[in-house]
Amino acid sequence: MKKSVVQHLREQSTSYLFVAPAVILFVVFIVGPLIASLYWSFTEFNGIQPSKWIGLANYKNIFFHDPRFWKAIGNTALYTVGVIPPGIALSLLLAIAVDQKIKFRNFFRTIFFIPTVTSVIALSVIWKWLFAGEKYGLINYLLLSLGFKPIDWLMSPTWTLPAIMIMSIWAGLGYNMILFLAGLQTIPATVYEAAEIDGANTFDKFWRITLPLLKPTLVFVTVMAFIGSFQVFERIYIMTETEFGIGGVLDCALTLVAYLYDMGFRKFQMGYASALGYIVFLIIFVSTIINIRFVKSKVEY
Repeated sequence: MKKSVVQHLREQSTSYLFVAPAVILFVVFIVGPLIASLYWSFTEFNGIQPSKWIGLANYKNIFFHDPRFWKAIGNTALYTVGVIPPGIALSLLLAIAVDQKIKFRNFFRTIFFIPTVTSVIALSVIWKWLFAGEKYGLINYLLLSLGFKPIDWLMSPTWTLPAIMIMSIWAGLGYNMILFLAGLQTIPATVYEAAEIDGANTFDKFWRITLPLLKPTLVFVTVMAFIGSFQVFERIYIMTETEFGIGGVLDCALTLVAYLYDMGFRKFQMGYASALGYIVFLIIFVSTIINIRFVKSKVEY
């Protein structure tokens, strides 16, 4: 005979009891805020006074009457293009280098991985000092020593975003290196030996063996880097935040999540910020699907 629902629940009551705390926390801190923010995105809400239903007004204002949103879109896209390709390429080369039979390779792996386990806030503070203007930052000090003029890295509309991109590439090398290193170690050495017998050179082995067999790792690293680039916030906040706002001079480094924070927690336009949050989610969701298909189509076995 089939067991009734009540009998099944009684038999599995202990299991449900153990799962209940995690489910409750998930509902309270994840599902609840998601539903609340979805409702607020259709309202005028400042976090204090009762919300006022305004329908699609927030979304219309974002797309048709908000130049800062489009500035943030452009900066985020530029940041993504400037960070992901060079970051992945350098990480892969670094992984290949430390995968060789060299002395102290475990030491080098540890050194390169340290930024990954270091707080992003701490790294941002250090790099903010390195990029300090005039003669006070270490980078400008080196430029002056070489006879070049100092650059106002974080006070210039031209250099602020590139400075943050340089820091982001450096900070992400260790994490991606470890992932690529794990992928490299799954490739059998016999495959390379057979290729050498057939007369393959170093470039041929990399292009026809290493890269195709690293396809799953490459797809994962690219997708995660893409998602992370659209969610960048801490380093933007630390390196550009002033009493006047966030995003640098003329919003030259304003990204989507930084703009969301600025509208929600500095200007207290919670309804507007909620709408921005869902737009960011849709952009990341659609872009990730396109990115996965693009990477899979470009990296063939």
